[in-house]
Amino acid sequence: MTAEQVREAVLDNGLKVLVQEAHTAPLASVWCWYRVGSRDEGPGTTGVSHWVEHMNFKGTTHIPRDQVKGIIERFGGCWNGYTWIDQTAYLETATIDALDRMLFIEAERMDQCLYDAADCESERTVIISELQGGENDPEQLLDMEVTSTAFRLHPYRHPTIGWQSDVESMTRDDLYGHYRRFYTPANATLVVVGDVSADDVLRRAERQFGSIQGASPPARQAFIEPPQHAEHRVKLSREGTTAYWKAAFHAPAFSDPDFFPLLVADAVLSGGAGLNIWSAGRVPRPQRSARLYRRLVNTGLASAVGGALAPTAQPFLYTVSATVAEGRPLAAVDEAVLSELDRLVQDGITPRELATAMAQLSARFVFETDGVTDIAHQLGYFETIGSWRDALAFGARLRAVTRAEVQAVARRVLVPANRTIGWFEPGAATCR
Repeated sequence: MTAEQVREAVLDNGLKVLVQEAHTAPLASVWCWYRVGSRDEGPGTTGVSHWVEHMNFKGTTHIPRDQVKGIIERFGGCWNGYTWIDQTAYLETATIDALDRMLFIEAERMDQCLYDAADCESERTVIISELQGGENDPEQLLDMEVTSTAFRLHPYRHPTIGWQSDVESMTRDDLYGHYRRFYTPANATLVVVGDVSADDVLRRAERQFGSIQGASPPARQAFIEPPQHAEHRVKLSREGTTAYWKAAFHAPAFSDPDFFPLLVADAVLSGGAGLNIWSAGRVPRPQRSARLYRRLVNTGLASAVGGALAPTAQPFLYTVSATVAEGRPLAAVDEAVLSELDRLVQDGITPRELATAMAQLSARFVFETDGVTDIAHQLGYFETIGSWRDALAFGARLRAVTRAEVQAVARRVLVPANRTIGWFEPGAATCR
């Protein structure tokens, strides 16, 4: 994929449209992206972006609520949506004869959602049930507690689904006001990838979206998290059968020069992972030669181990997680992981490890753009945190990483004062 293959246009109302022709199969993938996520929420409204996403599948002025899903399914296609910290996205992928219907759905979703009061109340119950289900999952609960402890100020600390007290108290007007504020053409990007003509797609997009009134995109505050000066620890104990360990380190934003050296460090520690959060779990990470796998899984301390570094608009977290093997102490896992991180800080990585990490990550970048849905995701996702052109520069940024840069970023990031460590141990129901 090159920049020359992507056609970019902006409608008069401010909607950006990206089109890439991919004539490999008679399919098209349509994504509509909004620059709104949990970073745009504060106390009292956490979870509103996620709830709004749910409501935008509940019918529009011209699409009855019970037909929203069926329109695409009649063409054998798939549809979905998600909300995260920087963005909200909706997609349909189907045969090309469904293109007009896919564009129609997204135009309706942008401007004509209904927010029936009864539907809002029904969805409140669904979301609270989803939230409580996550809190009953020890691994999810630990992640939530570690993240909210790691951040003092930044709204990245809030779970995307929201805190239960906020979900219980928000009103239909809160939801609709959020929808009207952020779901405007100038705050959105429409992405179409597939067996299409770019000129034809732009004409269709103008026909479907051109009449929607434009407005200036809402201002988004750039929060600056205060520096962390001491290690934080979280210990949870509830009923369960498995112990979990997690560490979170304040990490650079995607645009920071330190991001790719840290991505290479993660590949050395836990196997190369890519940068497509939509398809991240589709291909297992190559872990057999990774340091943490050899230190913890091969020795029987843990049944699973992994790292996670996500591309975000503002500095987020790099996390390392382990599922503790039955009968093994959390303290032993704690000591093993931290000693491996310290070894990376002190000694850096070998030329062979750098070459392996480069090969693994390069392969992941290919796997993550192997179809029209994934290509469209990458173009839209990176437009929400910077520019779609960033998705084309992965290879160049990766090839520029040196062993010295990997050790330098480890010395800045993987240090005690920058980390929050969480333990979950099965036992009595306590939390501190």
